[in-house]
Amino acid sequence: MSGGFQPKGRFGAFVHTIEESIIAVLLGLMTLVTFINVVMRYGFNSQLIWGLELVLILFAWLVLFGISYGFKVVSHLGVDAMLNLTGKSTRRGLGILATLACILYGVLLLKGAWDYWAPFAGLDATSGRWFPTGFEDSRDQGWYETEQVPIPFAQTWLENTFNMGEAYEKLPRLVPYAMLPFAMALMLFRLVQNLIRILRGEIDTIIVSHEAEDAVEEAGASLSKET
Repeated sequence: MSGGFQPKGRFGAFVHTIEESIIAVLLGLMTLVTFINVVMRYGFNSQLIWGLELVLILFAWLVLFGISYGFKVVSHLGVDAMLNLTGKSTRRGLGILATLACILYGVLLLKGAWDYWAPFAGLDATSGRWFPTGFEDSRDQGWYETEQVPIPFAQTWLENTFNMGEAYEKLPRLVPYAMLPFAMALMLFRLVQNLIRILRGEIDTIIVSHEAEDAVEEAGASLSKET
């Protein structure tokens, strides 16, 4: 009993749709920018000078956002050879231990993500080597910019809020880097949700392995019948 995520209620379905739409938009923008760049380069001997950097940012966002989504729908691949040899109660207990270990690791990732992003936003990083024990003064790095990506909107607000009114020539790094703490916080939230689902008996693991192979085989068989 694992996987098969079903959103509950209208709000849950709405949030689920938003998450899937964000992933689709990020993937679509990556494809669009790359396609335009290829056409311009080989057809017009030109290029979007900021295209490659933007695609790298979008790809990083896609991966980071996709991590939490993968936990939500229980689609992360894993090795369950040992789990398949155990009984239902043991499997559930191991699932709880694995989820608790992931939550602990998620807390470490969230602290690291915040500490890395905060100075770019003019905020203080946390103190403590492993776990946050408070906040400490951090050197303001709000003036750091991306290499080529222009600012699409809200330039004046960004300058007044994060750069003491000084002009930005390119998109400040705090914008693309903001996905780090956001994605880690969302991942931690999804892990806690999965722990609750395991305790309620809705799922018994947070990975999918042989079931994914079965799904691929079923899809292939279905496609063969159609053709």
